[in-house]
Amino acid sequence: MVNYYKMTLPSALIFLYNILMIKLPEIIPVFPLSGVIYFPKTNLPLNIFEQRYLNLVNDAYVKDKFMGMIQSKKGNDSIYEIGCLGKISDYQKIKDGRVLINLTGVSRFKIVKELSNNKLYREFKVDYDKFTEDTGSKICKVSSTELIKKIKVFFKKYGLLLNWNEFEKLDSAQKINTLAMIAPITNEEKQKLLESITLENKIKALESIVDFYLHDTIASSLTIQ
Repeated sequence: MVNYYKMTLPSALIFLYNILMIKLPEIIPVFPLSGVIYFPKTNLPLNIFEQRYLNLVNDAYVKDKFMGMIQSKKGNDSIYEIGCLGKISDYQKIKDGRVLINLTGVSRFKIVKELSNNKLYREFKVDYDKFTEDTGSKICKVSSTELIKKIKVFFKKYGLLLNWNEFEKLDSAQKINTLAMIAPITNEEKQKLLESITLENKIKALESIVDFYLHDTIASSLTIQ
C-alpha cells in the first residue's frame, strides 16, 4: 500500500503553509487503513490501486485535495474516532491504473457522524475543535531533549535508522509527530499518541512508552544472563 518516495522538506513546508490558509472542510472522504497512523506535518506516500480508493483520491483531487486517514479496528468495519486530515501534495497516474500520491498532514479531526452516500467510499462529518494546536502559529517551547536522547537509544536497539542531521531541521511538532509515526511501537500506542491533545501531552506519552520498551529490553537481558 505504501510507496516510499518523499517530498523535499522545503517543498513540504511551503505547501503546508499554503494549505493552512484554507478553511478546513467539515465533510471529508475518509480512507480507513489498519496499521497506518498518520500525523500532522508529516508526509504519507500511498500506492492506491483498489477501485473505491481510486474513486476517493480522484474525487478529492478534483474537489479540494483534502482527504482523511483513520485507523480501522480489527475484525470489523468500525474505526477509531480520531484521525488526521491530509492534503494531496503529489499525484501521479501510473499506466497500470494505480495512482501514487503523497499526503501532507494538516490537522487531526474527530468523527461527528458518518454520512449516507451512493459512493464506494465513506464520508464523514468531522470537527477539529480539540486540535487547534495543529494549525496554529503559536511556537511550542516544550523541551523534548530527554525524549530525543531516549529515542536514539531505543531506535538503535531496534535497528531503526534515522537521518538525525535532517531531523534537526524540523520544528518541534514535526519532530515529535515524525517520531510517533515511525517508532516501532504498537498501533494502539500510536493511536494514543495521535489522540494526545497538546504537544506536551504527546511528548510525555511517547516518553512513557519508550521508557517501557527500554525497561523491558533491559529486564529481558538480565533474565537471559
